[in-house]
Amino acid sequence: MSEIELRGLISKLTAHHKAYYTAKWAAIGEDVLAFFGPVWLNPLEKSCFWLTGWKPSTAFRMLDRLRKSWRPTVVLVEAQVRRLEELRVKTRFDEERIETEMERYQVAMADRKMVELARLGCRVGGVEGESTVLVEAAVKGLATRLEKMVKAADCVRLKTLKGILDVLAPPQCVEFLAAAAAFQVQLRRWGNERHNVTHSYGS
Repeated sequence: MSEIELRGLISKLTAHHKAYYTAKWAAIGEDVLAFFGPVWLNPLEKSCFWLTGWKPSTAFRMLDRLRKSWRPTVVLVEAQVRRLEELRVKTRFDEERIETEMERYQVAMADRKMVELARLGCRVGGVEGESTVLVEAAVKGLATRLEKMVKAADCVRLKTLKGILDVLAPPQCVEFLAAAAAFQVQLRRWGNERHNVTHSYGS
């Protein structure tokens, strides 16, 4: 394929990524918690999840493995390696920032006030309506924070992907995107096979 054709293919693939996240963000507004326990994924896929998606730093590990098999015509030059390392450091910093915020969220979920509000919501009596309103307001506030964190994580994913593609040459981009897609397909296949074997032994 010519470079123009490769760039067109890359544009189509990145457009699919953007469309996916646009649809995801719309759905998250309806029920963010559903994305933390997605029923459409097998246990192996869920174990690789990081805040409802792939962890950005894994893209660099995939790229490191891919580089070992690249032909001399697509090998990275020194300037590319340097820029990718800079991006790797920035990505890890963003991940740690979001993980710290997630820890704060988990602490808030376990806070005694939240426990008390949950108890109030279960009471039956004259103040039931009032307590239900309090519970719903508290849960809505935490869900809003969680939604913001998910979107922040998705932004890091998109920024990392764009950063890598900006550094790579078109042939390298295509090989990287193909490897990423193949990994997702293989992960699903492995997960389904393991899940089926486990169920067959348990039955």
